[in-house]
Amino acid sequence: MCGIVGYIGNKEAYPILINGLKRLEYRGYDSAGVALLNGNINIYKRKGKVSDLEEFTKSKNVQGTIGIGHTRWATHGEPNDVNSHPHRSMDGKFVLIHNGIIENYGKLKRSLEECGYEFKSDTDTEVLANLIAYIYKEGEMSVEMAVRLALKKVIGAFGLVIFSTEEPDKLIAARRGSPLVIGVGKGEYFLASDATPIVEHTNSVIYLNDDDLAIIKKDQLLLKTIFDEKQEPVVEELDLDIGEIDKNGFPHFMLKEIFEQPRSILDTFRGRVAKDNSEIVLGGLYRVIDDLVKAKRILIVACGTSWHAGQVGEYMIEDLARIPVEVEYGSEFRYRNPVITKEDIVIAISQSGETADTLAAIRMAKEAGAKVLGICNVVGSSIPRETDAGVYTHAGPEIGVASTKAFTAQVTVLAMIAMVLGNKRGELSTEDYNELIHDLTEVPAKIEKILQQNEEIKAIAEIYKEATNAIYLGRGYLFPVALEGALKLKEISYIHAEGYPAAEMKHGPIALIDENMPVIVIATKDKSYDKIVSNIQEVKARNGKVIAVVTEGDETIRNMADHVMEVPESTEMLSALTTVIPLQLLSYHIAVMRGCNVDQPRNLAKSVTVE
Repeated sequence: MCGIVGYIGNKEAYPILINGLKRLEYRGYDSAGVALLNGNINIYKRKGKVSDLEEFTKSKNVQGTIGIGHTRWATHGEPNDVNSHPHRSMDGKFVLIHNGIIENYGKLKRSLEECGYEFKSDTDTEVLANLIAYIYKEGEMSVEMAVRLALKKVIGAFGLVIFSTEEPDKLIAARRGSPLVIGVGKGEYFLASDATPIVEHTNSVIYLNDDDLAIIKKDQLLLKTIFDEKQEPVVEELDLDIGEIDKNGFPHFMLKEIFEQPRSILDTFRGRVAKDNSEIVLGGLYRVIDDLVKAKRILIVACGTSWHAGQVGEYMIEDLARIPVEVEYGSEFRYRNPVITKEDIVIAISQSGETADTLAAIRMAKEAGAKVLGICNVVGSSIPRETDAGVYTHAGPEIGVASTKAFTAQVTVLAMIAMVLGNKRGELSTEDYNELIHDLTEVPAKIEKILQQNEEIKAIAEIYKEATNAIYLGRGYLFPVALEGALKLKEISYIHAEGYPAAEMKHGPIALIDENMPVIVIATKDKSYDKIVSNIQEVKARNGKVIAVVTEGDETIRNMADHVMEVPESTEMLSALTTVIPLQLLSYHIAVMRGCNVDQPRNLAKSVTVE
């Protein structure tokens, strides 16, 4: 979850580190720090945002051409100055930044304390710094060997960068479970948790694999494993534009990303849909399409917003292809004893491609012999590398912690998979297949039209910004949309909200409804329309306030609801792609009006790379 950045070369490291930390702040923003090596080691760190660190260092010595930086999402130890990274060994010779969790840090710490080591922080990272220092001192060996031996003793996940006064011309980086990317420049190298801090300096990158260890000088990189096995670095070219990670005039990344959805959905199906809408070609599934067509069962594994997208995918695949689908939380799937067979297909969904629970579920499924596919946004991340095949979403970088365009891009991919499977299995006629493809290509224009209601939705938000609770209701394809709408409100405005199938309202939640309870109903015209109208009447009979997402021109619900947000008419299967947009805008405006930091909501981080 934390953000790591490093530099070694001929330039001053500090500006590169600070700018890199700003790019990575969506990964964690409890505290931030930098360490610079220039004869001496200077460490500066502060609780709070990167801007607080930047202010603190204004009068400090920040010279040095080697440096590391870190922005933290707290795991071990509360957010404060002392627990902030970087951490230094007791002898002062080793400095370390770390993303991940050292599960056996308690045992290691007790052993080091018995050897006379003292600790200033509550972190597992300081334990690792002292473990390396201890091994180095006792074994009279190179820094590299001390790091390798220490990491062999570690149980858990790590992405880390280290430097030492003993060998002050190098950085050492390693990963297991937590992502780490190396940018390759001319006489310089950049390190980061993801490519966003690197793209403004170089387009050439090396993605570290689990148990990789990189020994980096300004003009040399040696790659091996922690078991001392030499590796050949694979340099890849970044497909990322610096403009994609700027706000481009929007007040927040989240609003920018909401407004990017017409383009991100188009980019996700662009090149995969024939110009005459006659066919969908998913090249990433070419080798496994026969297995998919013959599948007896599909398991979708995901977390958070991706889980909601998976639920929409369940309805789509069962509806069009008639294959049984189960949607599992990665965190639950990995800790129970699920039934997985070699005939199953497992689809893992993750925006970042680094979600720890989803990765663990992938490994469990592969051990059981299942074919595992990935749906992911980040090229070069762990999930695409660990799955048998998959589809990239092409949504572009998503910086806002609350996912918006990731959801619609994932649903777009799942829709294409469902259409292909339905057609190939003979469950979806060619005529219906072509019509659905056409409907999908019209979605971006429909979302453009919805976004034109931004000011009207903002006015509704003004009325309900002081709410303390909210209920979201939907049926069929729109039930997962209700869950996603409620999650967005919770994440960024801190208003308690719950999503329910509309018919379940009478089985408990109706007791909560009164004149102070906003009820957001996703009520477009589909086969459940008459039922949802009845649900709205039940809410109004109890003085509830109804905000309805309706099909354009719907007068029936308009005359019943307190407020409506219209969406263009859409085929039922694709309705999640349009109806979620007004819910994203509503949550965004409520959160802004409440003074919340929508891009960096409290206690959350973008990529959950630890348990």
